[in-house]
Order: sequence, then structure tokens, then C-alpha cells
Amino acid sequence: MNFLELATLLLLLASFFSIINLRLLKLPQTIGLMILAIVMSSGILIVGLFDPEFLTFATTLTQEFDFSVLLIDVMLPFLLFAGAISVDVHELLKDKWTILLLASFGVLFSTFAVGTGLYWLVEHPVLGLSSLGLDYIDCLLFGALIAPTDPIAVLAMVKKMNLSSITETRIAGESLFNDGIGVVVFLTLLNMKSEGIANVTLESVGTLFASEVIGGIFLGAAMGYMGMKIVKYIENEYVELEVLITLTLVLLVPVISHIFHFSAVLAVVMMGLFLNQNIDGDNQVVGIQKVMGDYVYKFWHLLDETLNAILFILIGLEIIPILQNFAFSYLLIILIMIVVVVLSRGIGVFIPIKLLSLRHSFEKNTALIITWGGLRGGLSIALALNLPETIGSGKDLILMLTYGVVLFTILVQGLTLKKIVK
Repeated sequence: MNFLELATLLLLLASFFSIINLRLLKLPQTIGLMILAIVMSSGILIVGLFDPEFLTFATTLTQEFDFSVLLIDVMLPFLLFAGAISVDVHELLKDKWTILLLASFGVLFSTFAVGTGLYWLVEHPVLGLSSLGLDYIDCLLFGALIAPTDPIAVLAMVKKMNLSSITETRIAGESLFNDGIGVVVFLTLLNMKSEGIANVTLESVGTLFASEVIGGIFLGAAMGYMGMKIVKYIENEYVELEVLITLTLVLLVPVISHIFHFSAVLAVVMMGLFLNQNIDGDNQVVGIQKVMGDYVYKFWHLLDETLNAILFILIGLEIIPILQNFAFSYLLIILIMIVVVVLSRGIGVFIPIKLLSLRHSFEKNTALIITWGGLRGGLSIALALNLPETIGSGKDLILMLTYGVVLFTILVQGLTLKKIVK
């Protein structure tokens, strides 16, 4: 299939599934689309038992493009920018250190806790997984790719929970920033694996981490400030031009980030926050007039919903080869790792909140809500698919674990989050 045919098919499926969810399932969009994507994958496998050519056609669809590149370089910047301009920036700035500590400590703690737990299971003689050849750095890579939550799924759920504005901002802000930090940690570990542990120094790791984080934040702030000046110059008179400018900036940031090895994820989030402000004539942030007009926000909301729907269709197609190679012997370790991931997320959130509560007030059970609201999604799957083939047969296990955790968080945690909040 050429690009036009593939795009048409994805949009057709996304529209059809959205209608089914809206009229029949009546579930939150994220959960409904995930369920329908799984049903589609299972249906394709069942039809494939009788018509192998159809199964081959379905699996070749995902081979015509690199899912990890498509998501990380194309879809994710658009989705994160749309998420960033929907956050209350002034509430976020009031609580910026709380959000940054939650995002950074949570990701780092979860990475090492989950990675260590997986390594212990792999090396345990009873499970017989030592033949997969996974070493500690490979297990840490799984910990890093599963640590960041999916801001698209989280934001979609949080908006319907009637939480206080400060709690909603903390959850949304933590989810936006832990994505960027999670990707940086993953890339740092991936560089350590490719270079070889013996050739990696603490200085080189620190330099890479700092350049990704600081460079991404600086680039996003600079592009956001420039975009704010340009859009303010237009003065909301030419809304089509505002849309064109924001589209250009969102596409330009990842290109510049790749050239200078900055974090495109953090850069796009920072740029979105800069553009999502209120200004007056003297350029003071006082809540009088939005930098961008309502038309721009509606456009990005539409684009967010469309790309989100397409994303779950792509996840459904990507899961087909995994289901074909699924081994029931892995079921126990998948269940164990789901528990480890949720517990490590809980501890990684509870400790900072306990420390911060000495100076800041938190609503009752905020840690529980943030923990159970930590849905994983397309980013984790894209990073798992981006793992090098040098990992060997252990890559299949990591992919199965990733899909298992993503399905659990979206279907189980997503469906029960409203009850947890109540």
C-alpha cells in the first residue's frame, strides 16, 4: 500500500471505532479504542487461521513504516504540544518544583526498581529464563521504557474526573514531564549498552543526560518565546496563520533537537507551555488575553483526538506479531512484572509526596490517584520496538512484558480510576 492508501485505511478504522465506542461501548475514548484495537488484532489472527494471505497482508502493513520513528518523531510531538497547551500554566508554575520532583524521582526510582526486579526474575533458576541472555542493562532498559506514563491517555482520563485544579495540574504536569525524562533515561542506557559498560564513564553519562535535558528545555523555551512573539504580532486576527505557525514550530523543534542531540519531547512540552499563556499589552502574564486564539486550541484538540485514535489502531496492528509468538510460559512473569511496575510507581510517587507534604498541602490520597492514574501507552511500545536486535530472544520477552503492562494499565486501571477517585 502507498502512503495515501495506508493513511485512508487508518482514518477509516479510527472513525469507525470511534463511532462504535461512542454509540455502543460508551467508554472513555482511550479505553474504548484500546479494546476495539485488541478485538481487531484477535479477529485478524482468527481469520488468518483460514486465510494465511490475509494475515500476511495485515502484518506487512506495519512493516511498511517504522512505528517507533513514526510515533517518537512525528506523532508524539504533536500529541505532547496539544497536551501542553491544555494545561493551566499558572497553576503549574505555582507548583513547578513539586511536579519536577515527582516526574524525575518517579521515573528514576521506577527504572531501577523494575529493572532490578526483572533481572532477579530472569536469573531465578525456577523460571528458566537465563537462556534468554538478558543482562542487567537490558532489564534497566525495560524499566526505563515502562516508567514514563502516557500523557495522552492520562490527560484524557483526568479531565473527566472532576478533581481540584491543583491536583489535576499536578497529575497532568507530572505526566508531561516524566515522558521527557523517561526518554532521556532510556537513550542514556541505550548509549551505555551500545558503547559497552567498560567504555562508559560517569562523566560521559552525566554529559549526555544534561545535554538532553537542559538542551531540550532551553530549545523549547527559546522556540516558545519566539513563537509567542510572532503570534502576538499577528494579534489573533489571522487564525489560519496562527495554526500554520504552531504546526511549523512543532515540526521544526524535533528536527533541531536531533541535530544537537537535545530531548525533542521536553522541548515540545516547554514550547507548548510558553505559547499557552495569558498576556496583556505590556507582555505581562496577568490573565487578560490568550497568546493564541480559541480557533488554534480547537484545531489542536481536533488533531489530538484524531492522532490519538490512529495511535491505538497502530498499536493494534503492531501487537499482531507479538500475539503470534506469544508463549504461555511468559504469562506468570508478565503478571509478576505488572505488580512490580505498579508498586514501584506507587513508591516513586509516595516518597516525594511525603517529603513535599512537610511544606505543601496535598489532597487526601493524592499519591494513590497519581499511582493508579499512571497509564502507559504508545511511547512505551515505541521504545520497546526501538530496542536493538543485539538483545536477542530477550527482546520478545520485553515486548510481551511491555504490551502486558500497557494493556493492564489502560484497561484495568483506566476502567477503575473513576471509582478510585470517588
